[in-house]
Amino acid sequence: MSLEVEKPGGTESTNRLSLKRYDSLFGDAEKVSGAKHHGSEVSWSRTLHLAFQSVGIIYGDIGTSPLYVYSSTFPSGIKNNDDLLGVLSLIIYTLIIIPMLKYVFIVLYANDNGDGGTFALYSLISRYAKIRLIPNQQAEDAMVSNYSIEAPSSQLRRAQWVKQKIESSKAAKIALFTLTILGTAMVMGDGTLTPAISVLSAVSGIREKAPSLSQTQVVWISVAILFMLFSVQRFGTDKVGYTFAPVISVWFLLIAGIGLYNLVVHDIGVLRAFNPMYIVHYFKRNGKDGWVSLGGVILCVTGTEGMFADLGHFNVRAVQISFTGILFPSVALCYIGQAAYLRKFPENVGDTFYRSIPAPLFWPTFIVAICAAIIASQAMLSGAFAILSKALSLGCLPRVRVIHTSKKYEGQVYIPEVNFMMGLASTIVTIAFRTTTSIGNAYGICVVTTFSVTTHLMTLVMLLIWKKHIVFILLFYVVFGFTELIYLSSILSKFIEGGYLPFCFAVVLMTLMATWHYVHVKRYWYELDHVVPTNEMTTLLEKNDVRRIPGVGLLYTELIQGIPPVFPRLIKKIPSVHSIFVFMSIKHLPIPHVVPAERFLFRQVGPREQRMFRCVARYGYSDRLEESKEFAGFLADRLKMFIQEESAFAQNEAENDESSPSTEVPEAQTRPRRSTHSVVHSEEAIQPRVSSHSGRITFLANYSVEEEKQLIDREVERGVVYLMGEANVSAGPKSSILKKIVVNYIYTFLRKNLNEGHNALSIPKDQLLKVGITYEI
Repeated sequence: MSLEVEKPGGTESTNRLSLKRYDSLFGDAEKVSGAKHHGSEVSWSRTLHLAFQSVGIIYGDIGTSPLYVYSSTFPSGIKNNDDLLGVLSLIIYTLIIIPMLKYVFIVLYANDNGDGGTFALYSLISRYAKIRLIPNQQAEDAMVSNYSIEAPSSQLRRAQWVKQKIESSKAAKIALFTLTILGTAMVMGDGTLTPAISVLSAVSGIREKAPSLSQTQVVWISVAILFMLFSVQRFGTDKVGYTFAPVISVWFLLIAGIGLYNLVVHDIGVLRAFNPMYIVHYFKRNGKDGWVSLGGVILCVTGTEGMFADLGHFNVRAVQISFTGILFPSVALCYIGQAAYLRKFPENVGDTFYRSIPAPLFWPTFIVAICAAIIASQAMLSGAFAILSKALSLGCLPRVRVIHTSKKYEGQVYIPEVNFMMGLASTIVTIAFRTTTSIGNAYGICVVTTFSVTTHLMTLVMLLIWKKHIVFILLFYVVFGFTELIYLSSILSKFIEGGYLPFCFAVVLMTLMATWHYVHVKRYWYELDHVVPTNEMTTLLEKNDVRRIPGVGLLYTELIQGIPPVFPRLIKKIPSVHSIFVFMSIKHLPIPHVVPAERFLFRQVGPREQRMFRCVARYGYSDRLEESKEFAGFLADRLKMFIQEESAFAQNEAENDESSPSTEVPEAQTRPRRSTHSVVHSEEAIQPRVSSHSGRITFLANYSVEEEKQLIDREVERGVVYLMGEANVSAGPKSSILKKIVVNYIYTFLRKNLNEGHNALSIPKDQLLKVGITYEI
């Protein structure tokens, strides 16, 4: 509830302070001006600071691609020297078209208040169209300052038509969700394969100086480095970035310098590759073989999606500066220099990078290459953690603990369980595949599929949100979609040579995410269908002879309306309720951040003397949940504010009733109407004083506001107890076999082994009480 003060005017009715009444949910969603968030305007000093740090986080992957691109493109050797000009031209224009034009100068602007990735795009779209499968959207959510959106203009019928079609089609909603989790699964696959291919290719260089080393020994050296890499993730992006940024900067200087050296010494004529006609000549000469070789060329842009996924760690301007000023010139020079070297020594294409290094620089470059390979892995791991943290908050995976590793920079997270599984998978891939060529076949599919998913979601953003001219939208979709389709068709030709791996990985991860989200939605609908109306609270308490006990009770529920089914079960088994009882809902909005002032929304449940409330605590998908003590303090403060505002409103209404003229304006025209499940009738605000008796703790309805505040403080000091429903979900007896497998086996396995809701919510075990209940869906 908010109190709006009107200034004294010239008439009697405005000569005194007038309080305008808003529903409590509307009021607590009052906008806070001047809030700064990640991705908003920042100073140039901080932008340059972030640009430097971004070098060590998001460019390791794309920056280490020169280690294996030429060897993957020419696995059978170079047949014609002019093919090098065609491939170099393909590499240069692929770098320009996909990472630079598409991502750096278009896609990065579709960030969700500073956050990037496929789930950020999905969340952005879900604020403009109701595409989420759980019906928990509230009108009040759109009043959060970060949420603020502009509805499609009435003149732009195309945007309205697209919005209407999406909202009215369940198939479209499912398709968008499937597309989003496909992109997420491929980013996870990318994050698993990047460490394997980057580290293995870097370590393989040691055989140039120690030819006696076997491939098996190289693999086990790589495994040891991978173990170290995944072990340091707990220290966080901030610390890892500062450690790696100077190293990767040296790496870019080295590869640019070596590239320039090879260009001048061997063949400066390769600069002709900037003419795209060499691409046409290359395909005319090689036909199908040229098309197949695109699977190697696309590896020059691996890690591009990491720029977008890691955007929550930095900002758009910082990424643009570091990409155009450092990454692109360095990598382009390296590829150009390698092409110049291969014009003279085409037989060395299998190990182009290390063979092209001048002898005095070999060992320094080798050491830096190992470090750069570790950084490449860090880039995709950071992106994978960021994307999965969004997936967790949107109900697509079981709740696991997300650790925010930096107090200074938002969005920098670490997920221990995910880190362990990705490290294990990366190690297995390295041992099983053994060579970069086999891993590269799998790697490319992850990369291009993620590009394609982003292109489709971006097209919808341009249609629905940006409302660009149809010509620009078609140009975006045709140019980038066609380019990615060509690359994807080439990579799929290597399906049986390793390309099957990311598909298997994606199928498993998508199955887990879809299963969890499906049951999550079904469980929500079940609770909604079996909800107890709020106006039956008094009857429910009296029927079960409920006694009040000291302290504060917080019953967690996903419902934002009515009384959840677990509450009647609780008071039936234990007929007692805490002196102050709150139905607590943690709600993740499809925005990155909710400022603390807008966090809590309160409503009264039942008569005032029962001291029972509903509270919705709203978080963005990148927000950190407070520790239990801090959370309880915030909750108590906001509850006291709510009681004060309710009291002020009740007093104001009483004064208005006394002074109102005989012709009354209907209430619905004077203030926003409450939804039916949360109405606090005016007569409930004035109750007779009731004394304590029979061992019950019955609160006095006509306490003063200060007395009620003191009462809350006393009960908080007596202790806060967190109550959670431990729901055992099972498929109904008439369900199909597939549904029984999904619900009774896959979902149950995930719930028992991964779901630790109390840990994710930072609830101390000694203050937790779980209530068992069975749902049959």
